[in-house]
Amino acid sequence: MNLRYGQFCPTAKAAEVLGERWTILIVRELLLGTRRYSDFQRALSQISPTLLTKRLNQLADCGLVIRQTETPNRRPEYELSPAGKELGPVILGLGEWGMKWARGQMRDEELDVHLLMYDYCRRIDATALPEGRLVVAFTFPGLPKFAHWWIVIEENRERELCVDHPGKEVDVQIRSDVRTMVEIWAGDTELKAALKAGRLHVTGTPALIRTLSSWLRGGSLSHIRPHPDSLRV
Repeated sequence: MNLRYGQFCPTAKAAEVLGERWTILIVRELLLGTRRYSDFQRALSQISPTLLTKRLNQLADCGLVIRQTETPNRRPEYELSPAGKELGPVILGLGEWGMKWARGQMRDEELDVHLLMYDYCRRIDATALPEGRLVVAFTFPGLPKFAHWWIVIEENRERELCVDHPGKEVDVQIRSDVRTMVEIWAGDTELKAALKAGRLHVTGTPALIRTLSSWLRGGSLSHIRPHPDSLRV
C-alpha cells in the first residue's frame, strides 16, 4: 500500500489498508459476492482496468484478498480472506451511515446504470418467481449508450446480466429512466407510485407484472431514510 500515516494508532493502520481510492468499494463488492474481474468492472464502471488490477493486487499482497487461479474458466477469481470477511460489519455500518447522513440529492453524474443494473440483477428475489427460465428486459430511452439490458434467470436460479440481446423470449419488459430506477432502488420512490405517475412502464406476463414488487427488490439499504439534517456532500 502506498498510503502511510506514520502513526502506530490502529485506526491509522486500518486506514493505510482501506484508505486508497476504490479500495472500500472493491471490498464491498467482494462482501456482496463479486468474484470475477469482469463483474468488478461492471459494478465499478468508472475505475480504469489498470487501477482495478493494481488495487486487487494490493489487497492480495497485504492478505485481505485471496486470488484463486485454479478456476474452470482459467481466469483469476477473488475472495476475501478471514481478515477481509471481518470487515463485513464495518462496511455495512459505513453504508448505513452513508444512507442516513451522506446521500443527499443524487447528481446526474452519480446515476451509474452499470452499478444499477448489476445490483438489480443480484437483488432479484428468484424465490418469488415461477419455475423455469425467465428474461427481464430493461430499456432506458434517454441513454445514448447502454440503453438496453437483459437479466436472464435460469431454471437453477442462476442469473446473467446482458447488454446484448440473449436471443431468448422476454417475459417482462421494464421501460423507465435511470433516475427513476435509482430512486426505486434507494427506496425514495415506490414502484406503484412510479407506475401511477407514468415514470415506469411494465409489459409482459400478467402474473409477473402483478407480483413485480415482490421479486424486483431495491437496494439492501433502501429501508434507511436520509436524516433531515444530512451532510451537504
